[in-house]
Amino acid sequence: MKEIIKFFDRFEDKTRAWLSRSPIFYALIGGMGVVIFWRGIWHTMDALVGFLNKQPITDSPWWDGPLSILIGTFILLLIGLLVSTFIGNEIIISGIKGEKKITEKTEIEVQRETEDVENIKKEIKKMAVDLAEIKEKIR
Repeated sequence: MKEIIKFFDRFEDKTRAWLSRSPIFYALIGGMGVVIFWRGIWHTMDALVGFLNKQPITDSPWWDGPLSILIGTFILLLIGLLVSTFIGNEIIISGIKGEKKITEKTEIEVQRETEDVENIKKEIKKMAVDLAEIKEKIR
């Protein structure tokens, strides 16, 4: 089992490296994977609701939704977008750092973070002004 996971991990790394050279194509493939995945969710839920309401399935076969979910998941896994598409990098990074969710933070913590961000913005603006002055002196 470890060998299979290792193989697909290396394959995903190579695929990502290859696709990152052409970001538009990468975005198209990723977009198709997301749409196919969500199409599967949509059709599966429609079939489930119809089944629970004792309605006959008329639109598509019962396996249409689950198959789309599997194909979409497979595409997103192969190109390395499954986790980042549905969870996002910020949440992953905050989890690794052990940060609290914003709903768990106190008002004081949120205010401190807001002040820190504002201070960083001010420092960046100051650096930009300093850089402009240095460029003027060089000219």
